Amino acid sequence: MSSTEAPATTTVHGLDGLRALAGQDLGASSWIAITQERVNTFAYATGDHQWIHVDVERAKKGPFGAPIAHGYLTLSLIIPMFVELLDVRDVGMGVNYGLDKVRFPSPVKVGSRIRLHGRVGEVEDVPGSGVQATFDFTVEVEGSEKPACVARTVYRYYA
Repeated sequence: MSSTEAPATTTVHGLDGLRALAGQDLGASSWIAITQERVNTFAYATGDHQWIHVDVERAKKGPFGAPIAHGYLTLSLIIPMFVELLDVRDVGMGVNYGLDKVRFPSPVKVGSRIRLHGRVGEVEDVPGSGVQATFDFTVEVEGSEKPACVARTVYRYYA
């Protein structure tokens, strides 16, 4: 996908639509810019003011040559990118149930752009008229071979 091309959103209806998605690739989201303002706002919200994130001059001399985004900021940006990939309709409720695995293989330097690539894993029935779906996500950094984040997330959807 080019940097200006909009992602194709997959739309499903109801729990049966989710079940039919098991094993399917959802493609990639559009790019999100990682700005110093975004990093500083996250630092303020979480209280994580480590110099590699917020002290621009010191970070330039540090191990990454620039300030980097918090790993958890990168993880949290999965949410707005994920909604570009999948639109679940005709369910009563969907909830983020958790994470099975998260890794941060490479840093995200301020000034770079990231996007999400998603794949549907298993979709299984759960008690209470619902399904549990796992998603395998890779947060890509523009121009980098190595991903910034690899995560397996778990969502539950109820009728």
